[in-house]
Amino acid sequence: MIRLLSTLFFVCLLCPAQPLELGVYGGQSRLSKASLGSIVNSPNAPSDYSLDGGFRLGFRMTTNNDTYFGHEFGYGYSRTQLVFDSAGGQRQGMAIHQGTYNYLAYATREGRKVRPFVTGGVHFSNFVPPGSSAAQGGGTTKFGVNYGAGLKIRVNPMFLIRFDLRQYGTPKPFPLFNRSGWLRQNEYSIGFSFVL
Repeated sequence: MIRLLSTLFFVCLLCPAQPLELGVYGGQSRLSKASLGSIVNSPNAPSDYSLDGGFRLGFRMTTNNDTYFGHEFGYGYSRTQLVFDSAGGQRQGMAIHQGTYNYLAYATREGRKVRPFVTGGVHFSNFVPPGSSAAQGGGTTKFGVNYGAGLKIRVNPMFLIRFDLRQYGTPKPFPLFNRSGWLRQNEYSIGFSFVL
């Protein structure tokens, strides 16, 4: 993942006349349709596991290759809770690692101080359960789609702040019974970017 992002970074640096934004962000990750399934193979069995939201941190690299359009690559780390519903709501911390690509469409021209935008794209999510490590190949990886909107405000020629609202749709992870549908993860974040 790091090799891919560094390659994209250098390709974008070589492209002429494309403003480049490098930034970090933080915020909340909230989950809906978060029931993951049951350990019992019965259609009437209650859900044994679900996910609860937490904080989210990450970085984004954006190239604005046109007056009204841009491309964005990013990484997000969400700290969430795996909830054992059948054990009285017992919780253990776990992680969701996400790599993203998004296409951005702006409502105002490049160079304006305020730039509202809408976005859509694809991502992968690596769900790492308690006791596992993503660095050692732990977790379950699923691919999904995402969309959202945001606002970028240029504070000076070199820096901007941004606000993002996004929803990530991902097939539910882990090999459990009665697992169906997609997990919906909502991001509410604020970020700070350096503009080249």
